[in-house]
Formats: sequence, C-alpha cells, structure tokens
Amino acid sequence: MNYNNEFLGLPEPWPAPAKLNLCLHIVGRRADGYHLLQSAMQLIDLCDELQFYRRPAGVIERVGDNADIPAEEDLVVRAARLLATRYEVFDGVGIEIKKRIPVQGGLGGGSSDAATVLVALNELWRLGLKIEELAALGLGLGADVPIFVRGHSAWAEGVGEQLTPCDFPEQLFLVLKPQTGVSTAAVFQDPELTRNSPVTTIRAFFAGGGHNDCAPVVRKRSGEIAEALDWLEEFGEARLTGTGACVFVALPDEATARSVLARVPARWTGYVVRGLNRSPLLDRLAHESA
Repeated sequence: MNYNNEFLGLPEPWPAPAKLNLCLHIVGRRADGYHLLQSAMQLIDLCDELQFYRRPAGVIERVGDNADIPAEEDLVVRAARLLATRYEVFDGVGIEIKKRIPVQGGLGGGSSDAATVLVALNELWRLGLKIEELAALGLGLGADVPIFVRGHSAWAEGVGEQLTPCDFPEQLFLVLKPQTGVSTAAVFQDPELTRNSPVTTIRAFFAGGGHNDCAPVVRKRSGEIAEALDWLEEFGEARLTGTGACVFVALPDEATARSVLARVPARWTGYVVRGLNRSPLLDRLAHESA
C-alpha cells in the first residue's frame, strides 16, 4: 500500500556514521564459540541518512527498495519491530535509508543504521528509555550496535559489548572498498586465525598502536584485498577494518588524501573520511529534543 510520506518529527535526516577498527586483537574464545576481542573503534564522518515517516498503527516498513537485503532480514526493520514489541508501541513507521556506507565492508553500516533507528524512535515515540537500555537492546541485534547507540568512539572488549569511551586523533583516512566481499563467519572459523593475542591496555595502544588479527586470514582468502592493502602501503601503514573488505590508511592532510584518491584504480571505490570521536547522531538528537 502507498502512503503519504509525512515526516515523523523534524524533516532533517538522522545520520548513521560508519566506523573503523584501528586495531582488532583476538585474545580468546568463550565456551559458546564467541571470540573475545580488544579493538579501538573510531567513528568516521561517512554516514548513511535515515528518514522516518508516519504510518498507520502496526505498520512498520522500509521505504524504497534495497534488493540486496530482504525487508524481514533488514536490521532497521528488526530494530523498529523489537522496540515496538518490547514496549508495546502501536504507532507505525516508515523508514527510508540513503546508503553511503558500502555494504559488507567492515564499516558497521548495518549496525549503525539499526542504532539510529533505536535512538530516533525512542525520541519520536517518546519512550524515554535510557542509553544503557537502548544499548542492551542493540546488542541483541549485533555486537557493533551498542557503540553507535552510545555515540562515542571507544575501546571495545569482551565480544565487543564492553565499551570504554576514548578520544582518538581525529585524522584523515583514505578508505578503499574492493569489489569482493568477505564472510565474517568464515574468517572467525578459519583454523589459522590467531586467537591468543596478548591482552593489552588502552594506554599501550596509544603508545604503540596495534594490529588486526584477521588480516592474515583475509589476505589468504582474498587476493583482491591483499592487493588493495599492498597498494595502500605506498602511502602509509595500510590496515583492514574488522574482517573487511574495506582497507584504509591514515594521511596527513586533505591535499594528500585527495591526491591519493585520484590515483585509486578504477576497480575500487575510494573515500576520504575524517575520524570522529562524537557521533553526529547525538547532535541530531539534541536538535530534535530542543
């Protein structure tokens, strides 16, 4: 059924920022198979944008077409339905996403979209839930959702749910998205994955940096990602974010970043982004609440 897209709340879109894993250490494995990790996770200014529209009671739907993901599996629909079911909300909502974050890139786009749904609908439906409650709900949707709900770059531990807010240098990065995809499950099941990296500290990361334990496995599985990492090495320390497929390098200034971007092979997509410590979602929330 077609509905008039009357905005729910103010017409300005709600941002959903991406993230980079500045490091990803696998330090153990639980009895249930989940991996224990330590990761420096920084938000970046590459954002999807979400709009929310009024719908009749009980109607929760995705507006527009996203052929890659069936609506019933879409995290934004699942997040809205979870909130409505848990707190007996009868209002409907239509959710439209303008995608800018590449899918299957290790940038957390789907998790961030889900977090923005939770934060925005908590405000628009006037539920009054605390951030801690929303983050706990988000964890049921995915391990990366809580950091986007909380809206601050963080040092993550456990399975990714133990977050310590951190301010990392807000530097420029060039991010490359190869055409290939990566199965996160396959990477974490690979017998060659390092699962016993020494436990470190936030202070040690700031002093000496870190690494991504998934990178050797991903290099072995994807020649294209290995090629992209090698290409970026000419310009600095090339790193994999999450399990990929995106790779990135820090660059000193805008001119350098744009110059390198112009040299990116046509088969890859490049993005010049800036690290953020505070999510623009928090500013949008404050605007709605004002």
